Formats: sequence, C-alpha cells, structure tokens
Amino acid sequence: MSRLATGLHRLRRSASSPWEVLWSALASCGLVLFSQLAVAMVPRLFPSLSLLAMLPIAGLVFLAAIMLGRLWRRFIRVAASAPLFVLFNILLLWGVYVFVIRRDTSSLLDMLINAECALLLWGLYRILSGDPGIVACDSSYLEEAGCKDFLEAICPSELPMLSRVRQCNWCKANVRGYDHHCPAFGTCIGQKNHRLFMALLTGFVVAESTYTMCSTKYITRCINSGTLRSENPVSLNMVISTMLFSILQVVWQIVFLMWHIYCICFNIKTDEWINWKKYPEFQMREQPQSDSEVKFVNPYDKGLLCNIREFLKLK
Repeated sequence: MSRLATGLHRLRRSASSPWEVLWSALASCGLVLFSQLAVAMVPRLFPSLSLLAMLPIAGLVFLAAIMLGRLWRRFIRVAASAPLFVLFNILLLWGVYVFVIRRDTSSLLDMLINAECALLLWGLYRILSGDPGIVACDSSYLEEAGCKDFLEAICPSELPMLSRVRQCNWCKANVRGYDHHCPAFGTCIGQKNHRLFMALLTGFVVAESTYTMCSTKYITRCINSGTLRSENPVSLNMVISTMLFSILQVVWQIVFLMWHIYCICFNIKTDEWINWKKYPEFQMREQPQSDSEVKFVNPYDKGLLCNIREFLKLK
C-alpha cells in the first residue's frame, strides 16, 4: 500500500512537461543570480559601512529582490521551483568558493567545505526522491470505520492503524508522522524522512558557517595585505554578498533547528502543535461532561530520553 502511494506521489510531482521543467529551472537560476547580484550591490553602494551594518540592509535588499522576482515570474507566467532555487544557491556559493576564496584556504578546510557541499547536494537529491511516509487508505477501511473521507478517518479511536497520520494542506498527501510541508525541499516532512531533514538542516548551518569563516579570512587577508583595491571588484563584492547571504541563512536556520530539536525532545510535530484543536487526542477538559475550557495535553510525550530514542528509531 505504501509503495503504491509513493508511486502516485512521484507521478504527481513529475507530471509537468520537460519544457515546463526547463523554464522552471531557468526561472529559478535567474532568480538566484538576480537576488545575489542585488545583495552584491550593498558593499558597492555602502563601502564605508562595516559588515555588521551591511547585514540588515542586505536582508532587506534580498527580500525586495525575491518579491520583484515573484512579480516578474507572474508577469511572464513561469513558475520557479523552490528546490531548484536552493540547489542553485548551493552551486553559486560553491562556485564562488572554488574560483575566488579557495586559494586562501588551508587544505584541511578546503576538503571540509567541499565535502559539506557535496553532501548537501546528495542529501537534497535523497529528500526530493524519497518517500516521506505517504499512506494510502483503501475505501474499505473508510466503510469499516463509517467515515465519509480520509480526514474523518484520521482519529485514533476509529482506526488505530492511522494513528498520527495527517493530511498535508499543501499537496493533499496523507503522511504518517507528518510534521510540515517544506517548500524549500519540495516535499512533506514525515516519519520516513524526518531524520534526513534534520541532518540536512544541520548540514546547511554547518556548511554556511564554514563558508562564512572562509570568506571572512579571505576579506581579512585582502585588508591586511593591502590588496583590497587591486582585487577584482566583482569577485570581492560576490564574496561579501554571499557571505552576508550565508549569515542571514544561518540566523533563521538555527532558530528553525532549535524549534525542531524542541519538538523531538517532547515528541510533538509542528502540525500538531499549531493545529492541536483539530486532533481529539491533544484535547483535555477538566470536567468531561461540561463546557469547561479545553486544555492541551500531549499523549505522545514519553520523557526526554524515550522521545529522542523513538525519533532515532523511526523507519
């Protein structure tokens, strides 16, 4: 049953024609180049500012570039792809490192950052091609439970086999252990890919932190050696802009990572935390027969160590 659901899900994702995929890839690549070039204008227009002072300006410029890019895509009626946007950003940072920063990096650090970028690409492929834990529900199960549709069947008291199966509002897939739909990776995060998602998120934080360290060393070397003005201005601005971009990414990714670590420690999913009033098992009344206030209770919390062990043993 799960193999059939996986096949249907992949078929649905690959339903676009090759030309649509090509145009989507070109739009995503163009959006990456446009946003990065926009951020590269910050050190060029404000050369006297410190890197710390450039950071909020770079963030605003990046958001403005993304918004303009979206408006332009709507105008030309070409849809970009968030996973491809992520992919091209990885390739851009890797390219700037290889062709500009690498000569000022030690051999050990060089091996580390190249390995990190390669692992990110491999992890991105794995999560895009993998099954998050999609569950197909046969009509006979719905009839047996006396339910009209799948949403009504997702209730532990009706069908224990569907415990903790949720429907994604984004792609309408029914996923076991559903946490959230990740637009950046173009897939739902569920029981079968939650650990890979956490590994990828950690990998992005580590890789972008390493890149920031390498680019900082490159800029410091240029300042200390007095070769800052002799450096190619385009290359230097790209190093600064990609470093600012990496710092901005690390800031929100660390917050996101901490949230997911919290959820793992207390055995709660993001969707369950936000929409707990939709799921009866999270609702408790002080007096069951009265109209007293409904309180949140987590029936899946088994203690810190047991919760972490359960997460690590997910299959």
